[in-house]
Amino acid sequence: MEVTQIERGLWRWTARHPGWTPADGGPDGWESTVGCLYWEAEDAVVLIDPLVPQDAGDRDRFLGALDSDVERLALPVEIMLTCAWHSRSADELAERYRATVRVPDFAAPRVARAVAFRPDEPLPGRVVAVTALPASEEVVYWLPAPRAVVPGDTVLGAEGGGVRLCPASWLSESMTRADLAAALRPLLDLPVERILVSHGTPILAGGGAALARAFAEATVA
Repeated sequence: MEVTQIERGLWRWTARHPGWTPADGGPDGWESTVGCLYWEAEDAVVLIDPLVPQDAGDRDRFLGALDSDVERLALPVEIMLTCAWHSRSADELAERYRATVRVPDFAAPRVARAVAFRPDEPLPGRVVAVTALPASEEVVYWLPAPRAVVPGDTVLGAEGGGVRLCPASWLSESMTRADLAAALRPLLDLPVERILVSHGTPILAGGGAALARAFAEATVA
């Protein structure tokens, strides 16, 4: 487990995915560790795509720290998922904190305890579901205060820095990477500083320019 403070009240942690095998790696694969977010908003503690570490020591430290934060803030806990298969530890944490699990309406039937929302609905914590992608079964979140984009599987950290769009093999047959770039272009209208990816290394500065480069590369590839 690695825990990083992005700014005051915004933390990212990584944990090894329990379902990962070496077959999941490779050029079109994904790393064994995934990123998750903790956001202290004015009206809620927001967890995005949370995964509780499986190692016993890490698990105890993580839950102890999270228990303390939730008790200190005395705010409702809101769990938000970018896609159905990132439910990860959502059910466990929902039970622990009596939390609400929020999922875009097109993914809600696949998630236990889900409270569905439409992309145009306001969400707790002033989180915005800025881009909904039913063809890839994902929503991309925007955290206005820290100027952070939070994707699920559509935008990944790239080797050597920057970001890239996911491989074509991750998309439905009806969507190309150029289609994905076009669907994500509304993100360029936002003052993006950070891209807090689930897979790979996050971008902590210059996020808008990194997105523009990734879209351009996907369009010409």
